[in-house]
Amino acid sequence: MKIERLSTNKIRIFLTFDDLSERGIQKEDMWREIPKVHELFSEMMDQAYTELGFDPTGPLAVEVFALPAQGMVVIVTRGKYDVPSIGVNLEDELDEEVYEMEVTLEQSDTIMYAFSDFEHLIELAHLIAPLVDEDGKLYYYKDRYILHLESKDLEQGTFNSLIALLAEYGEATSVTLAVLDEYAKVVMPEHAISTIVTHFAPQN
Repeated sequence: MKIERLSTNKIRIFLTFDDLSERGIQKEDMWREIPKVHELFSEMMDQAYTELGFDPTGPLAVEVFALPAQGMVVIVTRGKYDVPSIGVNLEDELDEEVYEMEVTLEQSDTIMYAFSDFEHLIELAHLIAPLVDEDGKLYYYKDRYILHLESKDLEQGTFNSLIALLAEYGEATSVTLAVLDEYAKVVMPEHAISTIVTHFAPQN
């Protein structure tokens, strides 16, 4: 579980599928009202408070983005209390440890993997070239190469094979396209896999 602050009132939490499975939670459970999900959310808020000093009191808007290979990105935005009406004790309201959550869930077709060594990416490219038609975009961001692919047109068997290879050579990352487009260097704007295969031979 990785937590980062986006602004004073907003944080982003990256949950891998291992984070979920360790707690007995399936991806589909994330929008269900079950105790395990509430426990996970409380754990996330405790960690956010400990690591970032993020205070989760008050109404919270929770956006859950399900990524096909990496896990889930949870965006938590803290709202503000309405001014209490006369006769309402605000302290009593704050003492109740109940999070007011408005949860929305979105699916994403984006696959994003990071590679610290370009040689690993070369080896991977030669293996996955037959699997991908739309063969991606390559960025360089914070000393790592980040490969962006889309999974929307892949059959399930092809998708599983692709993810297995990506996980073997790279590491799933929660960085978003918006961040990459603004802050990363674009190495190959399109056809990244076929370009690598054409110009670089694997070492082995």
